[in-house]
Amino acid sequence: MNILLINPNTSDSVSDLIRAEAERSAAQGTQIEVITAPFGVAYIETRFEALIGAYAAAEVAAKHHERFDAVIVAAFGDPGLAGLREALPCPVTGLTEAALASASLLGQRFSIVAISQRIRAWYRETVQHIGLDGRLASIRGLDEPLADIGNVQGNQGERLIALAERCVDEDGADVIVLAGAPLAGLARCLRGRLPVPVVDGVSSAVRHVESLIALQPGKAVRGSFAPPPVKANQGLSPALERLLASRRHV
Repeated sequence: MNILLINPNTSDSVSDLIRAEAERSAAQGTQIEVITAPFGVAYIETRFEALIGAYAAAEVAAKHHERFDAVIVAAFGDPGLAGLREALPCPVTGLTEAALASASLLGQRFSIVAISQRIRAWYRETVQHIGLDGRLASIRGLDEPLADIGNVQGNQGERLIALAERCVDEDGADVIVLAGAPLAGLARCLRGRLPVPVVDGVSSAVRHVESLIALQPGKAVRGSFAPPPVKANQGLSPALERLLASRRHV
């Protein structure tokens, strides 16, 4: 199996975290490749930044997807996920969707621990879109600027643990979801320190797409996730033009 993880922000240090956790989580024989967005912001925190990240993810996916059996949008909030699922012939998931699927199998109510306060509104809307807002206990986030997005775990680890404990004690969370690629791998360190299961988005996404690849469910050719219709376009990159023009998987 060959899996592409797209980091839709521009931080190579975050891509390193994604790669390390994906390789730790993957089954023997699964090949992992992480590609960082060629343009965008250092880390995604708002709806508009997610819009930019979605376009960057689309560019990367259009250029590289043919070499892979599945694609993962490696950012919480899943920027561009639904559109990529329409356009690509292979399974596609994102960190939020995969993490919440895992959390739903582990408990009734989950809480999300995030890297900032601002990010919470967008995350809440993402949970609503997935249809699991009725099981969301809370979203708690760090409340200070991030000096180094690639070292949030080292700089803010104890604060993240404190937030997770409040989610359990005050909000009634049965499961903690660590939100965002900058926290990739942290769940492994916290599982012995928290009284409930802790879920990581990267490891969940890798394991879920491995299952989908093995199941070979096929690609939608009708309905809302059928490929986009071929139509005239202007100003797109050659890779996006090729993807829009191709209906080989129909």
